[in-house]
Amino acid sequence: MNTKLTLSLEKEVIEKAKIYAKGTGRSLSEMVENYFKSLVVKPEEKDIHPKVKKLIGRITLPEDFDIKKAREEHYKEKYGI
Repeated sequence: MNTKLTLSLEKEVIEKAKIYAKGTGRSLSEMVENYFKSLVVKPEEKDIHPKVKKLIGRITLPEDFDIKKAREEHYKEKYGI
């Protein structure tokens, strides 16, 4: 459930934040929410991006999936290594 929050910030900060949000394809509300979440997240969850957390449990990988091999193949394809 979303709840409305009113903040008082410097006008220039708000304007720059809106430009940044638009440039990244996000809303200002989403940015603020993600920032607040980053402040209260458990240490073991800190490295997981909120968008990735939404996917946890929705994607199933084969039992024989080799993450190291997949990573190596990705780097070879991306960087030609």
